[in-house]
Amino acid sequence: MGSIKKNFTYNVVYQVLVVLLPLITAPYISRTLGSTSVGVYSYTYSVAQYFLIFAMLGISNHGNRSIAAVRDDMEKRSRTFWSIYSIQVTTFSVAILLYILYVVFIASDNKTVALLQLLYVSSGLFDISWLFFGLEQFKITVTRNIVIKISTVVCMFIFVHQPSDLWKYTLIMALGTFISQSYLWLYVRKKVKFVRISFSNIKPNIKPILILFVPVIAYSIYKVMDKVMLGNMSDYDQVGYYQSAEKIINIPTGVITALGTVMLPRMSNLIATGNTSKSNQYIRVSFKLVTTIGAAIAFGLIGVTNVLTPVYFGSEFLPTAPLITLLSITVFFMAWANVIRTQYLIPYGMDKVYLLSTITGAVLNLIINALLIPQYQAVGAAIGTIVAEFSVMFVQVVAVRKKLPVGRYFASVIPVMIIGLVMTVVVRIIGNQMSVSILTLVVQIGTGAIVYLSLLALYLYLSKDEMWRYLINIITDFWRKLKTYTRGN
Repeated sequence: MGSIKKNFTYNVVYQVLVVLLPLITAPYISRTLGSTSVGVYSYTYSVAQYFLIFAMLGISNHGNRSIAAVRDDMEKRSRTFWSIYSIQVTTFSVAILLYILYVVFIASDNKTVALLQLLYVSSGLFDISWLFFGLEQFKITVTRNIVIKISTVVCMFIFVHQPSDLWKYTLIMALGTFISQSYLWLYVRKKVKFVRISFSNIKPNIKPILILFVPVIAYSIYKVMDKVMLGNMSDYDQVGYYQSAEKIINIPTGVITALGTVMLPRMSNLIATGNTSKSNQYIRVSFKLVTTIGAAIAFGLIGVTNVLTPVYFGSEFLPTAPLITLLSITVFFMAWANVIRTQYLIPYGMDKVYLLSTITGAVLNLIINALLIPQYQAVGAAIGTIVAEFSVMFVQVVAVRKKLPVGRYFASVIPVMIIGLVMTVVVRIIGNQMSVSILTLVVQIGTGAIVYLSLLALYLYLSKDEMWRYLINIITDFWRKLKTYTRGN
């Protein structure tokens, strides 16, 4: 359990860093570039992301799972790595060529920005984070990103000052990602050795990679296609509003993704060794944990959004406020689906259920977007995302209901949801009574944290919930380490 807590901490840092730094720069970028330029960047980035997604196929999840299953055998680990990476090299070579053709012959405007996004597409060729995730070695990815991400932030403040600097902003972001992915190769020789492989080694990986690719591309439809459809069916301002709301929602989803990334290799290894009782315990605790974290942030955002939006993004981005409220609802659907997917479906090889759930979400999202975006613009896209995320979660829950006590899982988190609602009401009342300012936002966040944590601690203590024991253990462990450190100095 200790390594899980450590890896979870590392990966939370990794995910939060990816989310937090854009949040730090968002007020500056939104005011410097304006909603139109932000929309142009978001649109070109979304298109480039599709090329990267198609090239990556299902390699991330399959590679993570496959490396975890053979991590204790250097020979098998090396052969597995090079077999999977050979497929990645092939697909990205094709994707890079196709993207160049797209920019030259299809992209009608913003060609310079689109061409700079080629760096982002190319970065996927060097992305082997799945190797380190499968080995449960997250520290390397964290330290790599801290330096590189902070460097990109510094460059933004130095070089981006007006809307015409959009190309500089794009170059900084794309180059940062490229360097970040390439840097991992400095450690490869310590993790795997070079072995010659044949098509017979590669072939067994093709089918599972393709199967896991379908849910990835389906998932991307309602995570990326929203902005592409908004750009085509509305205007770049709406894309900018929607992108800004997503940046805020990425805070809770980043933490949730962190837990899923950490637990996938661990669960795959437990299942490979037949330790199902331990895996079921992890699922139960994870379900409570993601709900507790998700409720704190999602309900908190709903409470502060009317003050947060003008203070954080500026008055030009006021239409972002209702989008944050709507998208906050999806946090719970994503959290619950993430636990089921990464800790049960993928480790147990139930790829078809994963496939069906994401296809269902993608189809519903496309239909609702097509119907609502022309009239309701970004709000229509947000509604489409809510329906999509709910349908994904619903299909997965139905599929595992006879194998996991999902009913008990949901019942156990109802009190946490009620506590979150109470916090929202208190925070919203404060916002209505005070003026729109940074002080109001600070008071809201501070009061909300006190209300939520106090009621949560009271509930966990009175109910003797297992989360209370975990919390006490964490505090005790931290206090012990702090005293040891103090005595040592």
